[in-house]
Amino acid sequence: MTTKPPSQPGMRLPSSADADEGALTIIFAGGRATAKYLRKSQLVVIEGPDEGLEVKIDQMRMTGGRSIINNLVLSDKAVSGTHFEIESTDKGYCLRDMGSTNGTFAGGLRIKEVYLKPGATFQVGHSVIRFQPTNEVVAIELSSTDRFGKALGRSVAMREVFAILEKVAPSDLTLLISGETGTGKEVIARAIHDKSRRKDGPFVVLDCGAIPKNLIESTLFGHEKGAFTGAVERTSGAFEQANGGTIFLDEIGELDIELQPKLLRVLENREIKRVGGTKTLPIDVRVLAATNRDLRKMVSDGSFREDLYFRLSVMHVELPLLRHRRGDIDLLAKQFLDNLSKRRGVQRAFSHEAIKALENHDWPGNVRELRNVVERAASLSDGPIIGPSDLLWDRPGTRSRHATSSGSSPLGQFDPATMSQGMAFKQAKQQVIDAFEEAYLTALIKAHTGNITRAAEQAGLTRYHMRELLKKYGLKA
Repeated sequence: MTTKPPSQPGMRLPSSADADEGALTIIFAGGRATAKYLRKSQLVVIEGPDEGLEVKIDQMRMTGGRSIINNLVLSDKAVSGTHFEIESTDKGYCLRDMGSTNGTFAGGLRIKEVYLKPGATFQVGHSVIRFQPTNEVVAIELSSTDRFGKALGRSVAMREVFAILEKVAPSDLTLLISGETGTGKEVIARAIHDKSRRKDGPFVVLDCGAIPKNLIESTLFGHEKGAFTGAVERTSGAFEQANGGTIFLDEIGELDIELQPKLLRVLENREIKRVGGTKTLPIDVRVLAATNRDLRKMVSDGSFREDLYFRLSVMHVELPLLRHRRGDIDLLAKQFLDNLSKRRGVQRAFSHEAIKALENHDWPGNVRELRNVVERAASLSDGPIIGPSDLLWDRPGTRSRHATSSGSSPLGQFDPATMSQGMAFKQAKQQVIDAFEEAYLTALIKAHTGNITRAAEQAGLTRYHMRELLKKYGLKA
């Protein structure tokens, strides 16, 4: 199905300058942000099946599409599940297409993103929508502190997150934490648990992406003796182990679609049934979940259940990329170095030039990469002052490309004995996974001569997920 693009004025291409209709106002006092205000806006459907439908935009990001997970829900059959989003920024209101089938059109052109001016219209499917800011303003609370548990950040973006978490932590609300790999989702989850009434109970972490499909159900819910080959005794699952405390479901986007209804029932009924069992067992568990994938897009693709998304995202926070909070880099780097110095009983400090080099790096691996760089620099530095020459950046794919070109396995370079001495299990595992993923994707794309659709089909991935993985490792189809 195709759609006809509208030809409407009031559009301009994204630009870092000349954005005269900023959505945000931030107030500073003594160089520190003290308040943040968002100018409300609204969308009005002026043509199409839902003509006359209006929705207020009173948050930093809103979405539109056919799925009920969106802020603007359209019945237009030419519209994708999650078709577009509008992000409120200090440069203006940015309209983005979310990989829709039929595209988003503005000013007669099919767009990926544009900044909207007041009165501008855009088309999705057979629907034309007008964007109009209002004179209403909503205050966005900022935390007065630069820390939430072990998470640090003086930036506006992080203090906004901290303000939400300070209110959510004492409750039993289910929370979805989203953000790219390395942004600190588990650190945030642990801090929430430590600040909750369940802090004296267990904190159980389950990485949904690290458990084989045939074991995930028994890992979550436990199993009875004889339930399957190898089940020689009754075993409690993660939910039972977390009873009275918190369960953290990391990488929830990797959970198999067939198991999602069972997880939904557990969340709704607060009871479990072990694999091979007949009795239901009540549980008292707070659920936190995290993902580095766009669950809204997965709902649109049919790879994640809509009802489960709603149940997990009673509250939702998105952790910003490190390159979007550069003012926090020196704070984090110095904290990592101080911790390391105390642990090793040595004195280390960064030179001014080293701090500048850290602040100018793009940090594709986010906070995890920063920690890796600091730890290596502290080990390689010849003296107490760490300079720019001591900084060795993580470069995704360098190791795996070398291994692949030499004909050896990308995993052969990793010595478990050595890794176990210098890094946590999750960090070491992530390095191995990253090396494997890039080597696999490089070979897969080469085998299909750059055809993403065929490569995704062979890998058992959605085309969207394949594109995201390629982008993560800087690979081109």
